[in-house]
Amino acid sequence: MEPGLQAGDEVLVHPRRTPRPGDVVVLEHPQRPGTRLVKRLRREDAGGLWVEGDNPPASTDSRHFGPVPPDRLLGTVIARFPRPGEP
Repeated sequence: MEPGLQAGDEVLVHPRRTPRPGDVVVLEHPQRPGTRLVKRLRREDAGGLWVEGDNPPASTDSRHFGPVPPDRLLGTVIARFPRPGEP
């Protein structure tokens, strides 16, 4: 599966939309405050949000740092704007 976003793409994020499994979300890295991540929500449980990248071999995600606390969620991606020259 190809990543849903490419370097240089911009996204529109809705900060109050409740994400569902399969949605792309923006969140703060649980171990590096101030670092934003764009990941796909796989599931939510008592431990937090389990997120994974669309390109697993190149992604640092919940498989490395575990579930993300819900208060680190910045919003749900609702639109993608490709970099200039891309479809």
